[in-house]
Amino acid sequence: MFKNVFGSGFLVRTAHVVLTWIITLILFLYDTELRKQEETGQVLQPVLFVLLVLVSVLLYFAVSLMDPGFILSEDSDLQQPMRSKHCQACQRCVRRYDHHCPWIENCVGERNHRWFLVYLAVQLLVLLWALHVTWTGFGPAPSWRPWLRSNGVLLAVGALLALLALVVLLLLGSHLYLVSINVTTWEFMSRPRISYLRHCGADDNPFDRGAARNLWGFFCQWGGVAWEQAYFREGSDPV
Repeated sequence: MFKNVFGSGFLVRTAHVVLTWIITLILFLYDTELRKQEETGQVLQPVLFVLLVLVSVLLYFAVSLMDPGFILSEDSDLQQPMRSKHCQACQRCVRRYDHHCPWIENCVGERNHRWFLVYLAVQLLVLLWALHVTWTGFGPAPSWRPWLRSNGVLLAVGALLALLALVVLLLLGSHLYLVSINVTTWEFMSRPRISYLRHCGADDNPFDRGAARNLWGFFCQWGGVAWEQAYFREGSDPV
């Protein structure tokens, strides 16, 4: 179910975790809201913040190391399932392939796509909270030069957090939209080149069952789906 933590992507995962905890440490070292609460014995919010950061790191590793839906080698003599694709980076075929994410150094597919979105949601919450905490740490100064000397590190951290929050927000929003119409990133980007979609109309999606059912099926239904059955309408030609 999980890949080797020391395999491909070890440096990316290490850099992600180290940067996460360095930023967390900086937020406690400077005179931020969390630091003040910790010093006055109000530990609820500082503890919750650290726990949320820990949850985000654990989700990151889970999504990064999880089997995204690799098609087993013993199944290679069978016909490739619909919506699967061979990933050039992983050199393996993935069921309901969405994309290969360099951030997690893993494919996003049938088995880990929903966890990828949960991770993005938690990560966005962490980034927005950290951005707020950073803002509370800025102190006054008589001019901009001493202000920059005393707040330069927090300013850099805040800029990085704002950039990451924007990226994660766009990723989460785009993925939720695609899930709501039951389209993968690969299908959305490469529709004219995909054999089972290029003959469909521009607005015709054979897998779309309506936003509510699409979201319910994605987040609440477990197990593989035979997409060939959804592709063919009962008593009609292929869509």
